[in-house]
Amino acid sequence: MDASNPTRELLALLDIEPIGEDAFRGYSRSRFARVYGGQVVGQALVAAQRTVPAARPAHSLHAYFILPGDPRTPIDFFVQRLRDGKSFTTRRCEAKQNGRTIFSMEASFQIDEPGLEHAFAPPQVPAPEGLPTKSALAERFAEFLPLGASECIAGSPSVDLRVVDPHGFFLNDAVADTRQFIWFRIVDRIGDDLAEHQALLAYLSDMTLLNTALVKHGRTIFDERLQVASLDHALWLHRPFRVDEWLLYTQDSPTAAGARTLTRGMIFSADGRLVASVAQEGLIRDH
Repeated sequence: MDASNPTRELLALLDIEPIGEDAFRGYSRSRFARVYGGQVVGQALVAAQRTVPAARPAHSLHAYFILPGDPRTPIDFFVQRLRDGKSFTTRRCEAKQNGRTIFSMEASFQIDEPGLEHAFAPPQVPAPEGLPTKSALAERFAEFLPLGASECIAGSPSVDLRVVDPHGFFLNDAVADTRQFIWFRIVDRIGDDLAEHQALLAYLSDMTLLNTALVKHGRTIFDERLQVASLDHALWLHRPFRVDEWLLYTQDSPTAAGARTLTRGMIFSADGRLVASVAQEGLIRDH
């Protein structure tokens, strides 16, 4: 991977290699004990895309995280061709390490078709340009965060991220509203391939969601007493978009019970188009 250019490094991470018929191998770059869930989602979507004509972009995926991924071990992706219809194509993808399935996903692809149009309007929030950068936030909240959390926040140099309400995101202050708003984009301009933009959005769509459930209880993902993990993930892709332009991720959490929480998200382009929706259930254990 090209460490001198973070965006090319991220694109290389998603550029899995073929190892057989409808089989691919991906690698990790995580410094942590387990693979980031969005990486597996993004790589699995790329594996499925490689078996589908480019004229049929993805419109949805539904996935389960079965076992934690080991970042020291390659991940093998096996694609099953479930259906090739006149308008829709369906694929199943399993990710395996050491012979064990760690992740499974089904994805659906569709030809471009006209139809009825409507969508929610975006919320009124400050523009990203006036919000503090990741590095500024990491420095500002360093004294409140566990060791290593500031480095984690300031990391991922390929992604520019701006939090609308950083106090709710970083501090243990319970709030009545379980919504959070985050602007994000890939820092460098990339090509026009929609499949590439979709894979990158799949990679990014896993970030920060579970923290939305914690702010209601005055906790954060940086709380070392909590065990937090994604259980499943769903992504719907409504309209074309660019991940190298600002996108607004609006997130909420309708419920938490039984050591699980449901979180949801809507992703808007800077000009107000609803381009994607996300839902995720997560594990939250308080030790």
